[in-house]
Formats: sequence, structure tokens, C-alpha cells
Amino acid sequence: MSSYRPKNSSRISPEAERLVSDALSLAASGSRVEDIFWESKLLERLLRLLHAQNQNAIESALDQTLKINPIAFDALAENAETLAESLTLEHQGETWDVVLIAIPIIARTRYSIPSGKLSTETITATGNQLHGQIVSQHARIALVPWLYSIDQMPHSHCQTRLLLEKLASAAVNSSEIKLELRDMPETIPVLADPRYIVGAVAAPSGTPLFRWQEESPRRQERSVCLQHWQIGMRDTIAAVIPGCEFELTLPEAYFTNCREADRKIRPLSILAAVNYLESMLNVSSAGLSCVIGGFGEEQCDEYRISFALKGSKEIVYGVVWPLYDRELVANDALNDISIDDSPIREIYDTIKVSGIDDQFRHAELFNPEVCEDCGAPMFVDRAGEIVHAEMPEDTPDQQPLFH
Repeated sequence: MSSYRPKNSSRISPEAERLVSDALSLAASGSRVEDIFWESKLLERLLRLLHAQNQNAIESALDQTLKINPIAFDALAENAETLAESLTLEHQGETWDVVLIAIPIIARTRYSIPSGKLSTETITATGNQLHGQIVSQHARIALVPWLYSIDQMPHSHCQTRLLLEKLASAAVNSSEIKLELRDMPETIPVLADPRYIVGAVAAPSGTPLFRWQEESPRRQERSVCLQHWQIGMRDTIAAVIPGCEFELTLPEAYFTNCREADRKIRPLSILAAVNYLESMLNVSSAGLSCVIGGFGEEQCDEYRISFALKGSKEIVYGVVWPLYDRELVANDALNDISIDDSPIREIYDTIKVSGIDDQFRHAELFNPEVCEDCGAPMFVDRAGEIVHAEMPEDTPDQQPLFH
């Protein structure tokens, strides 16, 4: 959805080859004039692929450029996201700029985090707060009446572009949103997870979309807008996700906000898991231990954190910590906590904050196995065996929750 991890396929189509060539030419450009030339060609080619729903070509080109030229990768990724989340639309002789926005709700609970249909009252209240605190004076908005989980969000540039086009038309024309929401995928139950309200913001081309772009006296800095947004939306969101602690972040462009929400939720997943185990097992955090392992086929794509009762080898619970974008971890440094900004150091520090002192970190890379019966991720125990996390038999019935 919001991040790109390279695939390991060596095959590449002619469409992808041309994308790679344009991206490499843009990366090698020596002037702004040449930048504009190559960027125009790249955008034109990307737009054709988006309209043709050819996501495979885009992903193949991203994979190739990431391997051979990081600057070209950045250019290609940025332009692909730009076209997927923004467009220009003609309406009654006027040109409008439209951007897809994600409104993240970073939630955690001991129970379950709701998702699904939103009431008219909730959408109206959200729209009023957007107009009052976030968007520019002449902006128009369209909001999907649905509280999205990660599993229900668009998972590709092509899917995101389709959603943008439908919302853009609704925003500019002030018309009804035509989306089929009945067949949404089921939400996987987890203890800490983002929820999103998705919408589109439109404004006449060349005019501000957001309040922080406006001139005085309406202009407000992002930090002020965020503060007012959090206050104004607190009661509305509390009613939508009862029994949950939550944090509201600033409504912003789709891909940026999805990435930030993904990153913010990772440490909260560990803290929520510890709170859950303390409650379900009637044990303090000091009575738990953790085993951390890197998982991936050729490189580390995620860490999986296994929880056990201290002194026991049985894994009772697990949390997945995915890696995003360029969070690349060398296979000989999977358990190295000496690097301050490394993922494993953040995991280590978060577990320490939770009150668990007993940590074991594996140095080897494990295959990312899942249970064939239920689809849940498998976790590694202290001995290096890949196992299914199972709560003790005398634990009160509870649907399995993994992140």
C-alpha cells in the first residue's frame, strides 16, 4: 500500500524497461530544463500504465531501479505516487487540482478496533472539521463513508488512482460518491492498528489546497492545524472506536500519511501486546520474555517478536514489525543493537520500555512461514524453531490477534 519492498524476479517487460530508462535519464540529468523533459516523458508513460492497470510493469521498474540506481528509484517512486494520489480535472471551464488524502487514526486496545461503515453524522462532523481546521477556504472535499483498516486500503498505485478518480469527480461536482463498499475484505483483528478515513480535496488550480498554504489572516502553521484538529475530532472519533486509545495525525496526502501511520503503529503493537498478555495471563511484564528474529527470503523484510512466559519455551503470542522503504538490514547485522537508528535497536528499546528485561535476539534470517490452516504468521522460539503462537489452554477464549 504505502511502501515498496523489492521483489526478486529478474524478468522485466518492455514497458518496465522503458520506465527504467526514463528514470535513469532523469537521475542523470544535469539541468532543471532537462529534468522537466525527462520527468514529462516519465509521467506520460506512468499515466498510460495506470490507466491500463499495469501494476506489474511499475513494480518491475521500481525493483530494477532500486537495485541499480537509488536516485532513479526515488524519482520513479515519487512520480508514480504523485500520479496515483493527485490529478487535474476540468469542470465547467475551470481547472481543479485534486489530491487524495488519508486521515489516520493510530489506535490500540485490549479488545478490538472497529472498521466499516461510517454514519452520515460522522462524515458530516469530519467534513466540518476539515473545512474549519485543515483545507483552504475555497476547497471542496469528498469523504468515503467508511473506516478503513490496512487490509481494505488500495494496495497498488493503480488501485489508488482508480479511487482518486472517483473521489475527484465527487469533490469537484459536489456529487454522490459511487463506490461499492459491500465486498470489502475482512479486517484482521489486532491490538494496535491504524484506521483511516479517506477522501479527496479539490481546489482551483494554482490556489491553496490546505490552510497552511493560505495567506494571512487565514494561514495557520501545520502544528496549529494539527492541535485544533485533534481537539475538534476527539469526541467524533471516540464515538467511532469505543474502548480504544487513539492518536490523530494531520490529514495529508495519501502515501505520506499511510507510511507515517505504518511506522507509528509498530512500537504501539508491542506495547499493546504486553498490556494484553498482562491482562489475559495475570502476569506482570517482568514475568514475560521476548525472542526476536529477522524474517525474509533473501533479505530481512520484517522482524517477528515472540512472547513467552519467563522460564518457558512455549510461545504464547507474537507481533510482526515490518520494514519499509529503505530500511534495509544486512544479514550479518540482524541482531546488532549498536546502531542507534536501526530497526532492531528501536525494537529492543520499545521492549525495554514495556517492562520486559529478558530478550533474546537471533542472528540468522528465517523464512517467513505462515500457518497453513489459519494463515497466521509463525514465530521463532529461543531454540530457533518456527512455531505457532498458542495461548495456554486455561486462558479465556479469545480470537487470535497478531500484528
